[in-house]
Amino acid sequence: MDFSAKYGPWAVITGASEGTGRAYARFLAAKGLSLILIARRQGLLDALASEIAGVAGVECITASIDLGEQDAHRKVVAIAGDREVGLFIANAGADPNGGRFLDRDAEVWTSLVTRNVMTTMLCCHHFAGPMRERKRGGILLSNSYACYGGGQYMACFTASKAFDLCFAESLWSELKPHGVDVLSLVMGMTDTPAFNALLDGKGLPRPAGIACAEDVAAFGLAQLGNGPIQNWGLMDDEPVPGLQSAAARRARVLAIDHGSRAVFGD
Repeated sequence: MDFSAKYGPWAVITGASEGTGRAYARFLAAKGLSLILIARRQGLLDALASEIAGVAGVECITASIDLGEQDAHRKVVAIAGDREVGLFIANAGADPNGGRFLDRDAEVWTSLVTRNVMTTMLCCHHFAGPMRERKRGGILLSNSYACYGGGQYMACFTASKAFDLCFAESLWSELKPHGVDVLSLVMGMTDTPAFNALLDGKGLPRPAGIACAEDVAAFGLAQLGNGPIQNWGLMDDEPVPGLQSAAARRARVLAIDHGSRAVFGD
């Protein structure tokens, strides 16, 4: 089955206006998928949709939605309507704060956790159901190496990304028998406008070896069938320093799944 047959005819991309989200949109349009592009800035979305329509000739729908709002998932679902969505990419999830937990208002962290956890989870619940029935489709959750442990300046970000990691692992195990792929793409420092704005705001230089957004997005799409985790910059069996490899975590998920069946059945 080719890519468009497996993951088409429609793809939903959150955080689509720039960086890896923009790269995903361009790559998927080139593969013939129609797109539902979601971000906060309508002007950037419309410019991208116009570019894609002119180059690839696919249909693009755009929607300005703040994914940190409590009802964001309902707005995403409403925009998708009854279209057959074969691929959902949750790409919005950066932390623009770069601050300690108690140095920011609680509302800032509520918005971040809503975007990274609740909106992502509820959108997956909506789009994965029909994929399971059709026996095909894919879910890609953009993640960060922050998912592997906490640290000051990133309390809510690391916690929300750890949720996304474990959620993707569990969803991969649940949907794999039904032909639906799930991948948590664990990204390192990537050259995106959001990350650069954070650096500029703190007067920091660009780190050496920062990844190209287009390279990261291409890697994620190429590895979509090799879930539940792929770590940017590492081979499948190459461990994250001090931690496990993607292959080892995959084996762990399968072991937990096997043990769970003794309790819950098939």
